[in-house]
Amino acid sequence: LSVLIADPDRHNANPIQNFLENEGYQVTVLEDPSRTAETVKQGRYQMVFLDVSELDGGGVSAIREVRGIDDDLCIICTTREPDLDAAVAAMKHRVFDYLQHPVESGALKQVVGDAIKEHGLLANIEDRLNNLVGERVRVRRHELGLTLRQVANRTTLSVSLISQIELGRSAASVLTLYKLATALGVRIPYFFQTV
Repeated sequence: LSVLIADPDRHNANPIQNFLENEGYQVTVLEDPSRTAETVKQGRYQMVFLDVSELDGGGVSAIREVRGIDDDLCIICTTREPDLDAAVAAMKHRVFDYLQHPVESGALKQVVGDAIKEHGLLANIEDRLNNLVGERVRVRRHELGLTLRQVANRTTLSVSLISQIELGRSAASVLTLYKLATALGVRIPYFFQTV
């Protein structure tokens, strides 16, 4: 998931950025919300956190500009001082939510999760799956007290490939998973138990 945070106040943007990055999302921070539409046009974003605190008219014109570029983009507005009229105007332009700073992590998690479901966004599923499988391979290897070289010898796979799989940087083929499962004394479903 690629997310743009348009907020002039790093104090407010940082917690959102940290949360999203910890969830494994790609985040870009823009300190000039008036340039949101221009930035959206140049990049590929699935979600935008737009701080409307300092934008005229509660950010409605900025939202309209973004909608003109990408009508399906998930926009979440943030503000330091909530304004009912501005919130209603934003919602009329299909803003997903309207949050007040400081945004609590629980609320952020809920809103992002709901937005992903409602907008049908793919949240780097492949990367997450690679990381989970890699972690399971590494954990099992450590449980058995095996080195990368020992697993490589058992599987005829290269140390480099096994290392890349463990780090989540490379996807393992079905044949590779079979070889790893055999070498580590588990069945293939073991690698997907936490998915």
